[in-house]
Amino acid sequence: MKKILIAGAGGAPSEGVINSLLKSEKDELIMGMGSEPTDLVMSAAQEKYYIPYANSSEYKKSLLHLLNEVKPDLIHFQNDLEIYHASKFIDEIHACGVKTFMPDHEVIDTCVHKYKTYLKFKSAGIAVPTNYMINNPDDLKRAFSDLGDENGNIWLRASSIGGGGKGALPTNDYVFAKGWLDRFNGWGDFTAAEMLMAETVTWLSIWHEGELVVAQTRIRKGWTHGNRSVSGVTGVTKVGQTFSDPLVDDIAIKSVKAVTEKPHGIFGVDMTYDKNGVPNPTEINISRFFTTVLFFTEAGLNMPEIFKNIALYNEFPKLKNNLNPLDNGLMWLRGMDIKPMLTRSEEIGKIIKNLS
Repeated sequence: MKKILIAGAGGAPSEGVINSLLKSEKDELIMGMGSEPTDLVMSAAQEKYYIPYANSSEYKKSLLHLLNEVKPDLIHFQNDLEIYHASKFIDEIHACGVKTFMPDHEVIDTCVHKYKTYLKFKSAGIAVPTNYMINNPDDLKRAFSDLGDENGNIWLRASSIGGGGKGALPTNDYVFAKGWLDRFNGWGDFTAAEMLMAETVTWLSIWHEGELVVAQTRIRKGWTHGNRSVSGVTGVTKVGQTFSDPLVDDIAIKSVKAVTEKPHGIFGVDMTYDKNGVPNPTEINISRFFTTVLFFTEAGLNMPEIFKNIALYNEFPKLKNNLNPLDNGLMWLRGMDIKPMLTRSEEIGKIIKNLS
């Protein structure tokens, strides 16, 4: 029996992968490892192992010891911090007899640092909002002067490793922005950018040695607890909907190829529309599936299964179309402490009664 080890077990991003793998037609043992015992104990993984945080001095030794003890056939990481640190010693992971399916460290380093990604996009001639790295108060003043919209707003966010809209802030107030950077120790890390529109789209893809295996697009209809965030962004999708657009496909493919000539593994391109209706890539979620990947699985496209079948068996999916194979308009509804729901907008109207 093949063994698959998923990092970050118990957390929402990894549980979507684990639950997708548990639906696979092949009989594999799905193991989980994690650094939060109270999360890990709730995981659907069939075996569970504790591991220190990836940025701790004990992580590398602990991980290699775990791999040598439990001998998984494949390991997959599901958060930027762990992907970044593990990719630094990927050869030692392979020396344990464990397979991975991920790009090299240089590509990962580019993608987990958003300003580096922005420079790659810009160099490739892709439409992106102008970004400034904010090293000091003069840079911040220049950002407000050069990048502010009609209301003087700019978009601040951390460039360093981290998801969930880390440090994101839309503001037209220099004093507030300066205080924000002071509070988050953001000088030399945060970027300022031109404001885009509220509409976003995400393009999730798997590549093998430079060839696109499959990609599926999803639009986001809202963020969970977005009204409790200063930026309105939490990184946790409340409602997702399948979607397809050749323009999105074209820009996403160009974005992936801007960071590597030979894509390999998982590339998730996040895009936000500008005032001209053009989707601008804002980041690439590298070597990991997005949190709502179970949405696609339940809709009939099990991307974690495709991923592990390639990595373990060199088996590729037989798809009529590898670009957006799912029907448009499928919706994935999510809430806290409630089972997600796969539906369509017209079905919602049939279920809910309106007596007004």
